[in-house]
Amino acid sequence: MPLDPNFLRYPMLRKGMDHDLYPAANMFEQPGIAWPDSKPIALMVTVAVEFFPLTPNDGPFRAAGHMATPFPDLRTFTARDYGNRVAIYRIMDALAAADIAATAFVSSALIDRTPQLVQDIRTAGWEIAAHGKDMNSIHYGDMPLDLEQHQIESCLAAWSDYGVTPKGWMSPGRGQSEDTLGLLKRAGIEWTADWGNDDMPYAMNDGPVAMPYTDEMEDRKCITILGQNEEVWSRQVVGAADLLAKEAQSYGGRILHLALTPYIIGQPFRIKFLRDLLAELAGRDDIWSATASEIHGCWQGQTA
Repeated sequence: MPLDPNFLRYPMLRKGMDHDLYPAANMFEQPGIAWPDSKPIALMVTVAVEFFPLTPNDGPFRAAGHMATPFPDLRTFTARDYGNRVAIYRIMDALAAADIAATAFVSSALIDRTPQLVQDIRTAGWEIAAHGKDMNSIHYGDMPLDLEQHQIESCLAAWSDYGVTPKGWMSPGRGQSEDTLGLLKRAGIEWTADWGNDDMPYAMNDGPVAMPYTDEMEDRKCITILGQNEEVWSRQVVGAADLLAKEAQSYGGRILHLALTPYIIGQPFRIKFLRDLLAELAGRDDIWSATASEIHGCWQGQTA
């Protein structure tokens, strides 16, 4: 059966970029960025602090890490809960021991579900970035505008009531609709981590700045999807740091993003590899450790 020609027709079908979200640009031709103390690398550590409802939202897709077997999938639900009850505290200790900053992408549902955890995140000095209400609150193509606006506004209102004004946002499942960026910008969000196509931030035409999310080095993807062991994962992070430091000599400062998932890397048989990795990164003299918003602010101050 032939493919319906309309399948390949959409409003901005044309030569070159088929959207107007941001202009095409070669990262190696952009003006160089200077991080504080002339450090070649800005280390951006992020931790996904997520609530997965036991009943998943069977919309266009399920966010990665969601329930996998028929209801009630207590095996997956309790494993995710373990991340927020136990494993995240091992990550807190590891980051504190290495004196490395972190940004937490937090589901706003956890404000009421686990208030002590949210307070502990603040006490640890981590930046809080918005991550939707929960992992059912996904964004997707052709999503009703009023529904998406409500999801964003209600999430940010929950944080405002709690006394936090997030500057950053990562959508549950890192999905977006055609309207997400504009809605986030008008809601006051300064940067997002849904896009992973550069090693550096870049400006959107009508939306928050895109901060790099290095999906290919994420612990969850490397260890559970690609089946790499923890040693291979940690060596890849160090290898990335080495290359970025070398590139920075010619092209200006670079960002090393390290995405951590509590229920993955916070397991008792894995946490040693994170501790050792963080200690190694902290011992380098070419790294500036900062929150995502601090890195964004430094970049913005040199590109505005």
